[in-house]
Amino acid sequence: MDSSGRIFTVSDLEDLLMRNHPVVKQTMLLSETAKSQVLQALGKFDPALYTSFHNKHFGNTPYYNQWSSELKVPLWLAGADLKVGYDRNVGAYTNPQSRTNQAGLSALGISVPLGQGLFIDSRRNTLWQAQAMLDYAEAEQIKEINGIWFQAVSDYWNWYYAYKQYRLLVEGVKLAETRFRAIREQALLGDKPTIDSVEAVITVQERRMELAKYEIELQNARLVLSNHLWNDERQPVELPEQAIPESIDQNILVPRVDLLQELLAQAEISHPEILQLESKELQLSFEERYRRELLKPKLNLSGTLLSSRRNFHEQLPPNYDFNWGNYKLGVEFAFPLFLRAERGKLKEVRLKQRELYYDQTILGRNIRNNVTLKYNDLTAYSRQIALQIENITSQQVLLRGELQKFDLGETTLFIINSRESKLIDMQIKREELVVNYQKALAELYYKAGTRL
Repeated sequence: MDSSGRIFTVSDLEDLLMRNHPVVKQTMLLSETAKSQVLQALGKFDPALYTSFHNKHFGNTPYYNQWSSELKVPLWLAGADLKVGYDRNVGAYTNPQSRTNQAGLSALGISVPLGQGLFIDSRRNTLWQAQAMLDYAEAEQIKEINGIWFQAVSDYWNWYYAYKQYRLLVEGVKLAETRFRAIREQALLGDKPTIDSVEAVITVQERRMELAKYEIELQNARLVLSNHLWNDERQPVELPEQAIPESIDQNILVPRVDLLQELLAQAEISHPEILQLESKELQLSFEERYRRELLKPKLNLSGTLLSSRRNFHEQLPPNYDFNWGNYKLGVEFAFPLFLRAERGKLKEVRLKQRELYYDQTILGRNIRNNVTLKYNDLTAYSRQIALQIENITSQQVLLRGELQKFDLGETTLFIINSRESKLIDMQIKREELVVNYQKALAELYYKAGTRL
């Protein structure tokens, strides 16, 4: 508010709403939720430690003593996994295939997919889609905040209109009461007919009735606007009764010539709904790429160097026997003969991409048309305001002339009241056009995906 604490401006509304409104705070959680999903996807690339120990001793015979440990480090490139392990399997009944010496065996190996999963796998697909979903959540946050702000601004201008109606009727009542008192005194003196005083008091009563209606509308509009007001403790607050809306210079309500092209260009690249569809497009591109990868055969190659060394601080090279003579190799191959499940899922993803393309085409056109439509409304309201201001000036000239004629006894009180009521109606209509202009301006920015 201003220094007097009475004028409540649109900037005051924006400051309170963006800082304290619970729904605005709630929208901030959207991006936090998306970030948590990215974190979950990154978890699939975390190193993992596995270990197990089994021992069996029966009678006087040690059946087996098995200890297996492995550190698995997923690698970003090529979907490979680096493995460091230690195995010690001893005992009379240990499987000869897995038996080690008493010192156990250390292992250093890598597993690489040469076919399916080389360029993209489920881990990378999940992570990339989660990162794309972060952009979607941020666009949704902007969209929600824009919607809340647009509703708040609309309610502000409704309050402005209710206040202006009320103030114009207050002035109308004062004029009618002043005229009634003057005519009543003149009637008592015999200068005016008594019937004029009756007509004057009827005008006062009619305007008081209308003022009572506008007073209720002002109270309701103030309450509706208060729905958007919260203090720093997240407690709802009400707009004070002494608060008044900001003044509007009605002579400058003319939209900029380049505003339409500016908003159209801005909407094309930053409209939240367009950004959401672009995020979906990116997600589907990752999914389509992953589904194409699944059409490849699985061909996984693994290699491991073995050593009986356990202490890596020992002197090299005598006690370090990692060499090409001690190793394990593995090859895995799998390929579904018909690939019906894979081809069906790929087709489904590509159909979704086509649907998304049509959605983008329709949305882009709708946004351009809606922005242009609102700009046309804005231009029309600007012209109507200018004409209404001219009409009000002319009506004021007619009223002043009628008042002069009334003082000379050349006209009637009925005509005076009609002229004055017409002027009040025209002034209310002017304020309605001002409100329509301001709402159209706010909606223009809202349709363009931004805020005024």
